[in-house]
Amino acid sequence: MNIRRPRLPRTRAGRRRLVQAVMAGCVLALLPSTWMWVTTADRLGTTADAPRTEVAVVFGAGLWDGEPSPYLAHRLDAAATLYREGRIKVVLVTGDNSREDYDEPDAMRAYLTKHGVPDARIVSDYAGFDTWDSCVRAKKIFGVDRAVLISQGFHIRRAVALCEAAGVDSYGVGVAAKHDVTWYYGGAREVFAAGKAALDAVFEPDPRFLGPKEQGVTRALAGGR
Repeated sequence: MNIRRPRLPRTRAGRRRLVQAVMAGCVLALLPSTWMWVTTADRLGTTADAPRTEVAVVFGAGLWDGEPSPYLAHRLDAAATLYREGRIKVVLVTGDNSREDYDEPDAMRAYLTKHGVPDARIVSDYAGFDTWDSCVRAKKIFGVDRAVLISQGFHIRRAVALCEAAGVDSYGVGVAAKHDVTWYYGGAREVFAAGKAALDAVFEPDPRFLGPKEQGVTRALAGGR
């Protein structure tokens, strides 16, 4: 089978137009990432910088044999630290529970209770299928107006930008992570995820599952389930 290779323009004007088109494409591709950096410029820090806030939101990051992955464990460790230091009162864990044999929120809850966060101070969102869904559900379902968000550095800007777009006044804590293959994959993925994030912020689609409002956060703040 003969495959015809694309030919470059032969004229100087044609080559100039090609270069201009490539440059325009690069600029358009980077616009969503630029939007995220501008939006979150003064809303990021460490656990030591996090403002005192009633609610922290921890985003799921996968399970290994039913236990939090190392990346997710780092996020949960940060939440436990904030709780022990009195900087937060309630932890909203949001993740994927789309099938019976995969339950991020319950695994996150179990990890937090082992690390000193009372079960009554943990609220589970079982339909946090992606970052936008988690942010919208935090606002519309759980009534969260202000929160500290916890994730890895390569993801936290997108989380803050999307939660701000969903109506949650947010501060992001980017936890440290080893620069391994997963870290580089996550960073590269964010370049493409930024485009979807910008579209979500503009068009505000409904989450995959919305459902009725829940009083879990209100009850947890009151000290009981």
